[in-house]
Amino acid sequence: MKITAQEEYGLRCLLQLARVPQHQVVSVKEIAAREGLSSAYVEKLLRILSKAGLVHSLRGLRGGYALNRPATAITLGEIVRALGTVETTDHICTSFTGNRDACIHLSNCGIRSIWSGLTTYIQGFLDQTTLASLLEPEYTVSERLAQRIGPLEKR
Repeated sequence: MKITAQEEYGLRCLLQLARVPQHQVVSVKEIAAREGLSSAYVEKLLRILSKAGLVHSLRGLRGGYALNRPATAITLGEIVRALGTVETTDHICTSFTGNRDACIHLSNCGIRSIWSGLTTYIQGFLDQTTLASLLEPEYTVSERLAQRIGPLEKR
């Protein structure tokens, strides 16, 4: 799975909003300064997230952005779909055709089953992981991840 800069930075902006009490707003300027991003880029990301219904803005002197729902009710799947996409088997199988117009394995492909299983697993994993779960210390997040998928062996 390839994570785009837009997905990474958008998630980081949402974490900034999730760290404050619900309905409290954080300005674009504050988020940009905390994350080391330009205000224009943060504004772009938050507009995308607003269109997806994840955040809303308040105008005015004390304006800014806030989450539309508690961080416990927002999943990483929603965030990734708002900011980009998890590649599907169809996309993978039509993108890598070699020098041909279509993949020679379209009618009988064991590889497609692997890609399909992986994308289904990734989408399900992201849909079961909440924004709030990322607010814990890294060790806690890592431990919970290991409980869900098992320890990852280094090779």
